[in-house]
Amino acid sequence: MTATTVQNPLLIGAGLPPFDSIETAHIVPGIAALIDDLTAALEALETHVVPTWDGLVEPLTGIEERLGWSWGIVGHLMGVKNSPELRAAYEEVQPALVQFATRLGQSKPIYEAFKQLRASDQWASFDPAQQRIVESSIREAELSGVGLEGAEKERFNEIQQALAELTTKFANNVLDATKAFSLTLTTPEEIDGLPPSLLALAAQLARDAGEEGATPAAGPWRITLDYPSFGPFMQHSRRRDLREQLYRAFVTRASEGDLDNSPNIEKILELRHEMANLLGYATYAELSLARKMAPSVEAIEKLMDELRVASYDTAVKELDELKAFAQAKGAAEADSLTHWDTAFWAERIREEKYGLNDEELRPYFPLPQVLDGLFALAHRIFDVTIAPADGEAPIWHPDVRYFQVLNGSGDPIAHFYLDPYSRPAEKRGGAWMDDCINRGKINGQVRLPVAYLVCNQAPPVDGKPSLMTFRDVETLFHEFGHGLQHMLTKVDYTGAAGISNVEWDAVELPSQFMENWCYHRDTLLTLARHVDTGELLPEELYQKIVAARTFMTGSAILRQVRFGWTDIELHHRYRPGSDDTVRQVSQRIAEQSSILKPLPEDAFLCAFTHIFAGGYAAGYYSYFWAEVLSADAFAAFEEAGLNDEAAIAETGRRFRDTVLALGGSRHPMEVFKAFRGREPSTQALLRHRGLAAA
Repeated sequence: MTATTVQNPLLIGAGLPPFDSIETAHIVPGIAALIDDLTAALEALETHVVPTWDGLVEPLTGIEERLGWSWGIVGHLMGVKNSPELRAAYEEVQPALVQFATRLGQSKPIYEAFKQLRASDQWASFDPAQQRIVESSIREAELSGVGLEGAEKERFNEIQQALAELTTKFANNVLDATKAFSLTLTTPEEIDGLPPSLLALAAQLARDAGEEGATPAAGPWRITLDYPSFGPFMQHSRRRDLREQLYRAFVTRASEGDLDNSPNIEKILELRHEMANLLGYATYAELSLARKMAPSVEAIEKLMDELRVASYDTAVKELDELKAFAQAKGAAEADSLTHWDTAFWAERIREEKYGLNDEELRPYFPLPQVLDGLFALAHRIFDVTIAPADGEAPIWHPDVRYFQVLNGSGDPIAHFYLDPYSRPAEKRGGAWMDDCINRGKINGQVRLPVAYLVCNQAPPVDGKPSLMTFRDVETLFHEFGHGLQHMLTKVDYTGAAGISNVEWDAVELPSQFMENWCYHRDTLLTLARHVDTGELLPEELYQKIVAARTFMTGSAILRQVRFGWTDIELHHRYRPGSDDTVRQVSQRIAEQSSILKPLPEDAFLCAFTHIFAGGYAAGYYSYFWAEVLSADAFAAFEEAGLNDEAAIAETGRRFRDTVLALGGSRHPMEVFKAFRGREPSTQALLRHRGLAAA
């Protein structure tokens, strides 16, 4: 390597990313030098490969980790620090990177060496984690086209390139379309009903957009399609015309003009289908399931239908209740309640029936207090201590925090970053956990895992800390659950540590499991204190939160069923170029799984990044599949007694030693049975959702 490339921080290849010294200008030369270096390393390995753990798996892991370290940083910055310059650099290096990844996945010498290793005498001496890694490496090579030759191989590789470009373009279009729309309000009439927290955020957004004198009291106020702004506006604005305007903008994002994702969807589906066929699968859904826990499309559709049937009548009653309530209040729209009305009237019922609204709760959930309560829970059930480690790691934005995780003896076992606030100008929406560094054993030394936890809640405004909605609290618990699986793993082989090698439809188990604790009284009371007075969350408010847990649950489940079913249908039965269009498929499924039929112009698929730019293609059902597992896992704690400290500690230890510790070293069903002692049941999910008797 030249002196210049050595100085490139993207080529360090190990340790914490030096975010304070990485510049966009480093990406193109850094990734080019990395690929040259790794290509040479791969060729050397192929020439001298020995079908043993030390002669095959370890050097290959070294190549994969160096690639993952550098490219992982670039991918992370695309999510949290997006800019035109970064995009341009990303798009310039992406083809070479995909080409190398494809070359790596299709290496015949390495594939043959893995098969020899599995057939060797050593196999019997391998522990389950090692066997899983070898078997998944063989499967991944086959799914990467290692068996293809000639024109088929060439076409497969072209598809890989094209899909990488299309999915990146899809995600960028959604970010740009979300950013492009805003509603500026200037009169008291236009802000009728809006709570103080939204007015403060809207004034701040106006100031960010150049309105220097904007204040919460006098405006102007800027409303965007970013969820911390969009969500509360739909819940509270008394201006039905503005709610309609905002809703229509939201469901038509990235469906018009230069940012229209419709042709990208068609092309992505077409290429995925062709790729599946090349690999010998009838559909992309079947190819997707080769890597998952669910045994078949039929099994997924059976679960979807079970949930649809269980929730449909409840959803009908919920809409009738909204209409009756609006009628009782003399609302002009009572007889024609539609999409931009449901959140508003649901919130009014929550206020009246349960005496509850998000704005009343926000002051009780300042982020620092919520973190204290979350960390106290982690200590209680998993015997870990979480302590600030700010200043010990370079960060990409001043709002980012850094923490360490300590075991019962006070020794560090993991670290994580937390990037909690929405930044619509540069950060994609939603929330996620990603791995920064995986656990592994290097030269006899355990390398500690590091996680990224990213949320998009309202930032601190006017000198107060970030005040969270209850949904924000659930989201933080959710992402922290993912983080725990990454950080509390005890597997020393990188290829099966933490979330590595965990089937996709099981990966939501620990995250959804953690959400259940938000409804446990003692847990909630440790994290809910009033931002101004320090007062504990009143008992009556806690009872209202619990009572409201299953409010509108039928509608919520149906919505997810619609998304999951649409995803499966598009990746299993739909054929691009057939008589049906993507939109017609979407509308048809909505007819069966929605009470309120979507608008004719509804183009939610154009912003459905989960399946067109994320990892959930033919996998959105995973949220339900894993919720069956997570609800049943939490039921083990309920059965032990949620207030029995000794029983909770014992059950928490078993959960930690199985679900969190084993990672991808065993099949998820085996891991679940090791914790629960049996296969999962849907009963706990239906009970938690209010669709079955407690």
